[in-house]
Amino acid sequence: MSPTHLSRLESAMRLVLDFNEAFNRQDVAGMLALVSEDCVFETSASAPDGERVRGRADLTRYWNDFFGTSPHAHLHIEEIFGLGMRCVVRWSLEWQDVAGIKSHVRGADIFQVREGLICERFSYVKG
Repeated sequence: MSPTHLSRLESAMRLVLDFNEAFNRQDVAGMLALVSEDCVFETSASAPDGERVRGRADLTRYWNDFFGTSPHAHLHIEEIFGLGMRCVVRWSLEWQDVAGIKSHVRGADIFQVREGLICERFSYVKG
């Protein structure tokens, strides 16, 4: 593997790690700074296909709503690896809803990075 290819793999993984750190701070502006204007997120909600959220404006609403109903959400990365400009993260998500009920779920995200920004994230959850 060439040093240039390895550097691209590392930068994609670093970008995804930075995104997840912003998520754990509930820093919506920080998360949005790391995604492209036309970014597409497919959530794990609304089985079987998930919900598709496209663009920064819709992502802003989605994340603000998410953190409003899950104010203590915290993502623990179990494993991360890169494949070119794609990055795969196995994770567990813990949260406490507004009624104080704690829960968790495990899953995986597949990210795509383009020009130094996340342009896709597809989420899958163990059901």
